[in-house]
Amino acid sequence: MPIVPDTKNWTWVLDEPCTDCGFDAATVAFADVPGLVRRNAAAWALPLASPHVALRPDDSTWSPLEYAAHVRDVFRIFDARLALMLTEDGPTFANWDQDATAVADDYGAQDPTVVASELAAAAEAVARSFDTVPAGALGRTGFRSDGSAFTVESLATYFVHDPIHHLHDVVG
Repeated sequence: MPIVPDTKNWTWVLDEPCTDCGFDAATVAFADVPGLVRRNAAAWALPLASPHVALRPDDSTWSPLEYAAHVRDVFRIFDARLALMLTEDGPTFANWDQDATAVADDYGAQDPTVVASELAAAAEAVARSFDTVPAGALGRTGFRSDGSAFTVESLATYFVHDPIHHLHDVVG
């Protein structure tokens, strides 16, 4: 059964704590993001090793495998967005329909061992990218296709909520 697409504008997590997962952007410094990404990636190993990794808990919730494939792609997308912000002035990011990607790439049928490896590699790549941002570049801007504006610093905080939230979705 297809999942109902999430149409929320999650940029509010920059201004108030997430009541679902407990993430509070006000407590996250830019320098914390690479470590948060690495710890998050490591924590996906256990759910991806479960024999039930591809089972959805109900008709409206992704399986752990689908969440992990999404998180892998989030790491990749935000690494590319960060690179754009550091190399172009005020880029507008291409729209990414995460729900269409989940269907087109058949997240639920992917090999969990491959997803685990790719998630770890993508996490390390984006963590390294955030690690190497010069302090003077934190104010560089970029725009989502809906017009939401980010600095490199706010993009990092907005981004890191997603994998943290989805790990909470899977393991609580």
